[in-house]
Amino acid sequence: MQGVTSVLPEPAQLLNQLIRGRQATPLTHVERVPARRGERTGWSGWVPEDLRRAYDSRGVDSPWHHQARAADLLHSGQHVVVATGTASGKSLAYQLPTLARLLDDPRATVLYLSPTKALAADQLRTLTSLNLPGIRPASYDGDTPREEREWIRQHARFVLTNPDMLHHGILPGHARWTTFLRRLAYVVIDECHAYRGVFGSHVAHVLRRLRRIAARYGSEPVFAFASATVGDPGGTAERLAGVPVTAVTEDGSPRGGVTFALWEPPMLDPVTGLGVSPDDVEDAAPVRKSALRETADLLADTVAHGVRTLAFVRSRRGAEVVAAMARRSLDEVTPGLGEQVAAYRAGYLREERRVLERALLDGSLLGLAATNALELGVDLSGLDAVILAGYPGTLASLWQQAGRAGRSGRESLCVLVARDDPLDTYLVHHPEALFSRPVEATVLDPANPYVLGPQLACAASELPLTPKDLGLFGGPVAESAVSALVEAGVLRKRPTGWYWTQRGRPEVDLRGSGGAQVAVVEAKTGRLLGTVDGGSAHHQVHPGAVYLHQGVSYVVDDLDLDDAVALVHAEEPDFTTHAREVTDLSVLSVRSYVDAGPVGLFLGEVEVTSQVVAYQRRRLSTGEVMDTRPLDLPERCLRTVAVWYTVSPGALADAGVAAPDVPGALHAAEHAAIGLLPLVATCDRWDIGGLSTAAHPDTDAPTVFVYDGHPGGAGFAERAFGVAAEWLGATRKAIASCGCESGCPSCVQSPKCGNGNNPLGKDDAVKVLDLVLEELAGRA
Repeated sequence: MQGVTSVLPEPAQLLNQLIRGRQATPLTHVERVPARRGERTGWSGWVPEDLRRAYDSRGVDSPWHHQARAADLLHSGQHVVVATGTASGKSLAYQLPTLARLLDDPRATVLYLSPTKALAADQLRTLTSLNLPGIRPASYDGDTPREEREWIRQHARFVLTNPDMLHHGILPGHARWTTFLRRLAYVVIDECHAYRGVFGSHVAHVLRRLRRIAARYGSEPVFAFASATVGDPGGTAERLAGVPVTAVTEDGSPRGGVTFALWEPPMLDPVTGLGVSPDDVEDAAPVRKSALRETADLLADTVAHGVRTLAFVRSRRGAEVVAAMARRSLDEVTPGLGEQVAAYRAGYLREERRVLERALLDGSLLGLAATNALELGVDLSGLDAVILAGYPGTLASLWQQAGRAGRSGRESLCVLVARDDPLDTYLVHHPEALFSRPVEATVLDPANPYVLGPQLACAASELPLTPKDLGLFGGPVAESAVSALVEAGVLRKRPTGWYWTQRGRPEVDLRGSGGAQVAVVEAKTGRLLGTVDGGSAHHQVHPGAVYLHQGVSYVVDDLDLDDAVALVHAEEPDFTTHAREVTDLSVLSVRSYVDAGPVGLFLGEVEVTSQVVAYQRRRLSTGEVMDTRPLDLPERCLRTVAVWYTVSPGALADAGVAAPDVPGALHAAEHAAIGLLPLVATCDRWDIGGLSTAAHPDTDAPTVFVYDGHPGGAGFAERAFGVAAEWLGATRKAIASCGCESGCPSCVQSPKCGNGNNPLGKDDAVKVLDLVLEELAGRA
């Protein structure tokens, strides 16, 4: 690590300092994103003088062109989505018409929704600082004290909340919100690109439920959407709210230049664990320095240079590990300097989150290792560098995270550190896939029966459903879902509509996390450390698992799934834990099919049965597997949507894949295909699963399945089926171009493989994909 400095270097100079002294450069590409001049325009005539003065006092003397255009459209009553770059001032675009309406009409109200509490808290600070008379903004979420909630319902005029609170609290209790809903003029949906997959599908119906109840009280609010740059923002917003939406996409704000570096961690000597040149690696299995350790080293270096840096890490555990390693490195150079670095992630308690946010804003922290909980919208002015520990899954997230730095128009540095997996390896060696490709469209499917049915039940529990309502929720598919609910006995048909028959409200998890949150509790003290999604509990907090919280290690003593509690004790073991899972899959139905001779491509419904049966303990220093310990956890069953292809055994033999090698070939192709799917669909590899077999009983052929990891599917498999040639072509290229001998994490090994990455056949996987692509091209 470099010595501490007080002189803030320029991005190019900082990048040179970061690679100084290395045996081989880790840089695979450096992209210069040029600065852009802004285009201002005058205030519209309808903007009240009080509002102009309030913005002028904050240094805003006139709006950017896109802000004014969006505000004018919203003021005229049109639904609008503002889809411009990070730090382009999207907030002003919806604040102007909403605050103007509240100033002009003392009875009007506004509802603001954001996907994270941190973003809502940031917006509340901004609204409060404007000091406008009679606006009375207030945050209403799970952290709001109960004694404040009644005042907010009766008196607040600009309520900031999230889809979860709207779903669980406001809509079911709409009778207590009568005054607010009757006067509802605008609904703001901030960072709407975050509503994808199952979560986005649920939110689409929550917004329809809101529209239905607002209409019951006589209001028809205008919807204002804000989004990072995404493909088809207008279509995404229309699918979310079910209303026609005008897209404003031409960004009129200035932007500082960005130096964007693609960084591949060095190869390690299998014996010493030290970095070596790729040319020095001969017969030993290639091992690359982990993205987490490389990110921690870079974070420590930038902080040592006085550079305010945010490191985005994919997982909660990873954020904790990066922060701990960076602190340790800094303290070795200057004792106490490690206090300049902290971790930030979901699952922290409210008080912990607020302390970290304040520390980052006031500069008492120079470095933060965060999950994407800080990706969205929070004004982190003054940051100079962003480090991404792995590709975040979508281009929209990539540019959103990169845009956290340079928010004051200054030059900034962004470094994408490749993880050792197929997608990251592909991207750092094919920069055109990052810098020359349009941002993907958001994938969501409101017609998913596992989403639609429960949401219709929620709607009926709020107000009886009428035939007219079914058009709002999807028409024919809603009619079919209602019939199923009647048959199940949860709805009863009456002449005036369909009525909810149960005593309690429907239990619906918007985020598709697979069940109730599991509380992580320190057994000795009873202290609540944090929470884990129900769907992740089997993997993250099984008995014996190592759990990290704010840099402190704990080991799980017991996981009580009935009470949703994991009991832990503090311990600093010299190992990490990795769950092992077995999976079985059955084909239920086929939606679409491409007949390509010896190759078949399918889309359909499947049932996946999985069980975590054991976990490995791996030595912290080397990654060596110490042992495998059995677990006794229940099976879980998932009905979802999958894309799969079959290949005839004869064609495989003709392609040079011998029968004994077929399982390894298909297994390797499956892993790489899962790793590359986020290239073409707005998903994460952890949103999807896969299975391969040399003879599946439902297809009677060698088969590779890739399925959505959410009940009913999330739209990812459909996307993969539609662009199969592009997806599998990139998969083939990623495997073939990898320099390893027989397969590694950069191409065909998977960190989530339940079979320990065995068997795997790298070269044979290329032959399989060549065959599949050739036959599909012949039938195009």
